[in-house]
Amino acid sequence: MLCNGGRHRAGRLLVALQQWRQAGGVTQRDPRFSVVSDSDLQFFESVLGDTGGVVTDPHELAPFNKDWMGKYEGAARVALKPKTREQAAAVLRHCNERRLARGVGLVPALSLLQGGNTGLVGGSVPVYDEVVLSTAAMNQVLAFDAVSGALTAQAGCILENLDSHVAEHGYCMPLDLGAKGSCHIGGNVATNAGGLRLLRYGSLHGSVLGVEAVLADGTVLDLLTTLRKDNTGYDLKQLFIGSEGTLGLITAVAIHCPPRPSAVNVCYLAVPSFEAAQQVFVAAKQQLGEVLSAFEFLDRESLLITLRHLPGAKDPLPSCQARRTARRGPLSRAAPLYVLVETSGSSAAHDGEKLGGFLEGVMAAGLVLDGVLAQDGGQARAMWHLREGITEGLRHRGAIYKYDVSLPIGAMYRLVEDMREADWPPIRVAGYGHLGDGNLHLNVSAPAYSEELRQQIEPFVYEWTAQHRGSVSAEHGLGLMKAGCIGYSKPAAAVAVMRQVKAALDPRGILNPYKVLPLPAE
Repeated sequence: MLCNGGRHRAGRLLVALQQWRQAGGVTQRDPRFSVVSDSDLQFFESVLGDTGGVVTDPHELAPFNKDWMGKYEGAARVALKPKTREQAAAVLRHCNERRLARGVGLVPALSLLQGGNTGLVGGSVPVYDEVVLSTAAMNQVLAFDAVSGALTAQAGCILENLDSHVAEHGYCMPLDLGAKGSCHIGGNVATNAGGLRLLRYGSLHGSVLGVEAVLADGTVLDLLTTLRKDNTGYDLKQLFIGSEGTLGLITAVAIHCPPRPSAVNVCYLAVPSFEAAQQVFVAAKQQLGEVLSAFEFLDRESLLITLRHLPGAKDPLPSCQARRTARRGPLSRAAPLYVLVETSGSSAAHDGEKLGGFLEGVMAAGLVLDGVLAQDGGQARAMWHLREGITEGLRHRGAIYKYDVSLPIGAMYRLVEDMREADWPPIRVAGYGHLGDGNLHLNVSAPAYSEELRQQIEPFVYEWTAQHRGSVSAEHGLGLMKAGCIGYSKPAAAVAVMRQVKAALDPRGILNPYKVLPLPAE
């Protein structure tokens, strides 16, 4: 039950949130949405029972209201954790149908926390006091076909746990993320997460075989097929992949898993320039071919921040740091960029021979300053720990402005360089990402968050990206942060069609409001 004191405190917080978000250009709370009442809580408890499925304690609500970077914070008064699609459907139906005050349709809005709240654009946390619907309790593996490699699982299953499950049958998940130990497969699909091995296995639009989703009115859409081929009508599952919970709640997923590679090699190379890194990538594609599974890059700024702030991070190539060539001589030039190359195959001898030839070629061509090949699994994991831990290292340094953009590969690093030349307050700009698929993670590290700094950075980044025919969101989604920026990457006609789709599936707009699409006036 919500006591009067709790209501007053929550009310003051809502006012403060609204003032803060208006200052940052964020929309006001939609007056069509009602405030959660005691009768709503009673209904939720009748559906979810007394097993912890209804969370109202302020301390327990804190993780649901705040994103993992501490950048976005809402004021949800309740979080719901259904275990079945039927429970999720009953909750959605209630929120969609309730009527209050003189016949005007006022409904509680829902912030669909699809997964482990590991997003980076405010897509999974409430903006104001929306009801949070978490899939964390929907964590069962439903089926696995060891012949076809088709896995069917509930949306709340943790990615790393699923990978361990299919590993017992000789398979692996087709995506790998730095947050794999906490992110959920439903959230991965809802955001169309890319990750470290998209170069090898492609996007989730190709790997996902089927979805089960609950629409805003409680309708269960069972598209949970495991067929590789199905040409009967529109491929509706694609609507939910990357929709960020704005079209429906994904409750289960069927996904195709590739055979697990038995031979994996990882090397870490220092290169003299981004142009050289591109040439190394071309050589990798030509000479490693079908065994090339990842091609990542990080710049020196990313490396130094991570080494300083990420526990357990080690420099694979300390010889490439600036050092004196003689006791009183000048400092040698440190490598400005590094690439991490991974191969995955079924024959250690075959893959090793191909990798050896590739490394000899790029070294002889002067494209690589120095490099190291992991000699065992421990060294390979240490290299990946460094690359995957950059985001965490940056977070420990202080405030961080993160931008996830897609660009033509040749233009990727010029954005980082242009950012460093801008005449702004003291900042550090770090660039890293998936060179193999043109995805740059641009990070601006500052002592503290500043609305003035944000307003300088974001038009610059988005306009620069649009001028180079890129996308303002490569794999993180639009969420709250970029909802008003879709026009930089999509024409008005496309946004209008998206609005029509949203209106058809969620006519009252209760699903993850304020996210993905800008308000019509924007």
